[in-house]
Amino acid sequence: MELDSQSKPHLPRGVRLKRDEARGRWTLLAPERIFEVDATAATVLELCDGERDLKAIVAELAERYNAPLAVIEKDVVAMLADLKAKRVLET
Repeated sequence: MELDSQSKPHLPRGVRLKRDEARGRWTLLAPERIFEVDATAATVLELCDGERDLKAIVAELAERYNAPLAVIEKDVVAMLADLKAKRVLET
């Protein structure tokens, strides 16, 4: 379940990120499950397209938020590892 810099995270078939405009929130929809995610998590998940590797995702976020790579990487890896454990993310 480990993620490394070459991992290419993506949402598996049947899982999708959706903006619930009526309630003003992001949701991660999976078969028989729904997760509410905040805007920052949604931004990370939008970058998880299966094309970008973890290193590229972290670099993009560090640039967008003007934050240190190490801090961004730690937070992103923790979030993605949790979602992978819940089987709503693949690498």
